[in-house]
Amino acid sequence: MNVVVLVMDTVRADAINTALSNATLSSWVESGTGFHRAYVSAPWTLPSHASLFTGTAPSKHGAHAGHKHLDDTLTTLPEILHHHDYETVAVSNNTWISEEFGFGRGFETFYKTWQYVQSDTDLGRIARQEEGRTKLTEATKALFDGNPITNLTNAIYGQFFRKTEDDGAARTNEWIEDWLTTRNDSRPFFLFVNYLEPHLEYRPPKAHAQEYLPEDVSYEAAMEVPQDAWGYIADTVEVTDDDFEILRALYRAEIAYLVEKIQEVVDLCKAEDEWEESLFIVTSDHGENIGDHGLMDHQYALYDTLLHVPLFVHGGPFEDDESHDIVQLLDLPPTILDVLDIDAPEAREQFQGISFHPDADETREYAIAEYMAPQPRMDALKRRVGDLPEHVRTYDRSLRAIRTDDHKFIRGSDGSTELYDVQTDPEEMNDLFETHEDVVADLDTRLDEWLESFEHADPDVEATMSKDTKARLEDLGYLQD
Repeated sequence: MNVVVLVMDTVRADAINTALSNATLSSWVESGTGFHRAYVSAPWTLPSHASLFTGTAPSKHGAHAGHKHLDDTLTTLPEILHHHDYETVAVSNNTWISEEFGFGRGFETFYKTWQYVQSDTDLGRIARQEEGRTKLTEATKALFDGNPITNLTNAIYGQFFRKTEDDGAARTNEWIEDWLTTRNDSRPFFLFVNYLEPHLEYRPPKAHAQEYLPEDVSYEAAMEVPQDAWGYIADTVEVTDDDFEILRALYRAEIAYLVEKIQEVVDLCKAEDEWEESLFIVTSDHGENIGDHGLMDHQYALYDTLLHVPLFVHGGPFEDDESHDIVQLLDLPPTILDVLDIDAPEAREQFQGISFHPDADETREYAIAEYMAPQPRMDALKRRVGDLPEHVRTYDRSLRAIRTDDHKFIRGSDGSTELYDVQTDPEEMNDLFETHEDVVADLDTRLDEWLESFEHADPDVEATMSKDTKARLEDLGYLQD
């Protein structure tokens, strides 16, 4: 059986329903299993994908803002499947998910859509960022770093041909179609895709945006609304309630466009007679704050706006059904191995995930999430926006959260604590910490017991990245130290 895992970067669970209700759907939603309580282990791309790949939490795999690399101390899902003679293929639209950050292990093919010709040099970044004589000077320097022809091709592609309203989904699907229709089908395949469309900045195709924008707001006016998350957090950029209404509409339009692109992949699988032989998984690596809790983007918090994500599974034992059990993305590796009937005892020994195969005996009592260090750090944020208001300094901490059926407990390294009744207060607005001491004590103890149950990662080498990669991440809003 083939395995397809499609990650819709930055899609929160409550935002996808409208897009699905407006779309013409096929079996990936209608005849698969929808998981209504799926949660990630971290609120941003790097640690969340590392958990998905290794079946472990951030404090165990060690890839987070304090160490921006997935080290080779743990086995990854693509390595397991490659060892069992799967053709392993990745298509990434997000710079974090690349070989440079440790995600290439186990993949025979790793395709990065931000490059027209696959290369270690991102000359297209210069074409996007620089102007005038500076652009010419910087491009000339970088042109000869590696293969000049490849670099020039990528620069021209980045400047003139990559669509601004598509963050790579169209090109991703073109590549998948070419690969799927020409591959040697003697082996099953594992296809992993990260789609980036719903990520800031929100610039959906005009036709999709017009379906979601308020009637009195034009597409051109919507494109002028501030999307500077860090400026908003630091009070240097004003974003009004009306602005946030527009941003939420653009965000939903991005998701609607992406739902169509996922449908294209389903249709491709059907056309190549691979659909019935595939375990097809659609999910997200984290959600998004769009004014929620006084925040934009997906940092500095562990609220469900960032942790609660969609999860749909079709194929094998997952038929037309829905689940309200608590599951996490780090549960995917053991679940996939169960569906494929792959033993992999050493890998299973490392997993912290719990299989949610319909025949599995165990279910989750709680979900755990970790935010190991702020991203961006305060000094990087200060360089971007200037002096920081005092309230922003409170974000300079790590966070952990434990979520049961009824409550969410959040604990910070600065001594901060929050408790929410997620049944009656799903938006997490009413902090019950001072009035529910017994619940706090219980969840605090359970969180400590979980932390003491495994060996934590202790990277002894600082992770580094190239200047081009750092610049591209800053293009996406990830400020770097």
